[in-house]
Amino acid sequence: MSSKIELLAPGGDVDAIKAAIIAGADAIYCGLDTFNARNRAANISFEELVGIIRLAHQYQCQIFLTLNIIILEREFKSLAKLLSKLANTTLDGVIVQDLGLCYILKKHFPTLDIHASTQLTTHNIGQIPFLKKLGASRVNLSREMNLKEITAITAVADAEEVLVEVFVHGSLCVAFSGLCYSTSASVGNSGNRGRCSQACREEYETTPSGNNFPLNIKDNSAFFDLPALIEAGVHSFKVEGRIKGASYVHTVIDSFRKQIDGFIETGELLEDGERLYKVFNRDFSNAFLRGDLNQSMFIENPRDNSKYHAIDQSNAISVVQIHEVEQSLSDEKEQINSTVQDKIKHLSIEKRPLSLTFSGSLGQPLTITMVTEEFAKGATKPHELVKVFKTSSALIASKTNCIDKATIEKRFKSFNNAEFTLTALNTGEIEAGVGIAFKELTALKNDVAAFLNDGVSVLPEVTLPKLIHHAKSNPGAKAKLSILICDDSDINLSNVTNADIYFKLPDAYKRGCTKYVDFFKENPQLIPWFPSVLIGKDFDVALTILEQVKPRLIVTNNTGIAHRAYELGIKWIAGPFLNTTNSYALLAMKEEFNCAGAFISNEINHQQMRNIARPENFELFYSVYHPILLMTSRQCFFQQSVGCEKPRIDNGCMLSCDKSTSITNLKGVSFAIDKQKAGYPSIYNKDQFLNMEVINDLAEYYDGFMIDLTNIGAGDKQSPEKTALITQFEQLLSGEFTDTQSIENSLNKLVPESTNVQYHNGL
Repeated sequence: MSSKIELLAPGGDVDAIKAAIIAGADAIYCGLDTFNARNRAANISFEELVGIIRLAHQYQCQIFLTLNIIILEREFKSLAKLLSKLANTTLDGVIVQDLGLCYILKKHFPTLDIHASTQLTTHNIGQIPFLKKLGASRVNLSREMNLKEITAITAVADAEEVLVEVFVHGSLCVAFSGLCYSTSASVGNSGNRGRCSQACREEYETTPSGNNFPLNIKDNSAFFDLPALIEAGVHSFKVEGRIKGASYVHTVIDSFRKQIDGFIETGELLEDGERLYKVFNRDFSNAFLRGDLNQSMFIENPRDNSKYHAIDQSNAISVVQIHEVEQSLSDEKEQINSTVQDKIKHLSIEKRPLSLTFSGSLGQPLTITMVTEEFAKGATKPHELVKVFKTSSALIASKTNCIDKATIEKRFKSFNNAEFTLTALNTGEIEAGVGIAFKELTALKNDVAAFLNDGVSVLPEVTLPKLIHHAKSNPGAKAKLSILICDDSDINLSNVTNADIYFKLPDAYKRGCTKYVDFFKENPQLIPWFPSVLIGKDFDVALTILEQVKPRLIVTNNTGIAHRAYELGIKWIAGPFLNTTNSYALLAMKEEFNCAGAFISNEINHQQMRNIARPENFELFYSVYHPILLMTSRQCFFQQSVGCEKPRIDNGCMLSCDKSTSITNLKGVSFAIDKQKAGYPSIYNKDQFLNMEVINDLAEYYDGFMIDLTNIGAGDKQSPEKTALITQFEQLLSGEFTDTQSIENSLNKLVPESTNVQYHNGL
């Protein structure tokens, strides 16, 4: 494994990328105008990307491309075209969230290095071998991890030869990355598609604790924790900020560069970090990294805090003093911007000129003299590069297949592309009446292309094989009902239904907990349901349950559990929070991990579902009734809403707290905050998800439909009578009743506040 410490910078536009290069970034991550999780960033074109890669490599800086969203079925054709183009660049890596994209990269584009995005919510040691098997060479950990947890994961990653990235500076989401559906459910802008509307930064009606921005947390900064992160085995220090400008990027990267280099040289931290307050910030916290989750992580100002910091530092009191501080800061910011622009103005990503001159006579080979420009390492100006290429065979006399200008242009005009401007294509030095086999001409073109591609042969465009839409294993069988419970008292529901019963395991456990091992052995009819987030000792306990019970079947929303189930030969189904949206994700899970089935994402609409191809002997499921989760957090939602006596969150909070409340935005829409014992604080939509249409539309497509009877997310609302819900859904699924409208009316009365808008809107 590499011992080099990498400083990884954000690049939202060309100027920010140039600023990162000149500030000393070792690598930069940036996005194109499609397929990336920062639609609000300016982003770059493919042509600009090619120039950026060339420029960055002159400065020994790598470029990683963000393709970090979930992918829809219809997008893979155009995505394959893009990947074919990327495979013929010297791009250093692609950052990926979607398991289906991992699958096609590993299978069809092996030269592209795969980096697992933070959107994959990687937080336990079991997820590292899972991602390694999908082809990931590095993993960006969840931002909520503390140093002890990071150290445990890097040890496993090192053994697996996987590099670890950790965010060290920039904005923090209050929710677990990849598990935030707040704006997807409310306004159709999915964070998993790069369209987050930042509900956590919104103003809400003043809460009982007196806060107007109860979800807004400070920015992350590990500026003074770099030695501990190095000791923990972290390879890459990643700075957030693709929506930020060049002056921000340069200031932050230059500050971190000096801090890292100073520490490596002297063993001490030499920088005071004050420059970080001169550019956009919401004040800073390293509480996640310290494992000290407290109220000081929140801030009432979701916008730039630099002015308030400057005023505090200056002890300004009077209006005149405050104005002077504000003016001074404004002048400093203008100077920073001017200095950065001056530093980057000479950096060019313009296409290189290319001229090709063809010559040859009878009995001699056809020759190309190529003239272009190249940069020596660290040079600011290019020098001319001349290279001569020749065919292996000689030109022959020909009356019908002569080498002429039209023949040459037809085959060589493609060199006028994203990398080069074909300034000249000269054929005047070819003797008239001579020809050569077209395969020789093609070979000559390939030689030129390979030379211009750093000596690597140009790869042909990949066309993905046509997917086979397999039928159900039992095509005539009706979709079966399944139910999800989390309370021991609900086990007696097995007396009123033949439905499969999933039992939801908690997110957290007492140390050495064996309660659930005995519980599942005593109730073998129950199917364990593993949650999305299992950190540290909680993952260890979950593994113990899996390994000691060895159930016939599980549902898991956590890839670490999925990997262990695969190793143990336990049949597993991918849960709904793995957010499966395409056929290739299904193939990845089936072919790599022997997955038996999957819940299809509730974020997509009915037409997007229809296009997904079922693998052979694979079951498909869909949740038709459940609370609509907006976000789950490791932080406490009650501190800023109703208040809490505890100044910080501890393990006892996770295990014993079971509060509920609500917050209301300025549009008058309320959201339930719910905390179950041994669960993470979560926010839910006011409506339940209730989708009866899918049963009529796609009953032949799905093997099973699930209803969630856990009461989680209900807050103080009365939950529907569970037996009645089961009865009505079973009648609807049976297809034996002609008056389905009356059944639907009954369900609507049982669940008066409901919606299925996501089923229509999709992604």
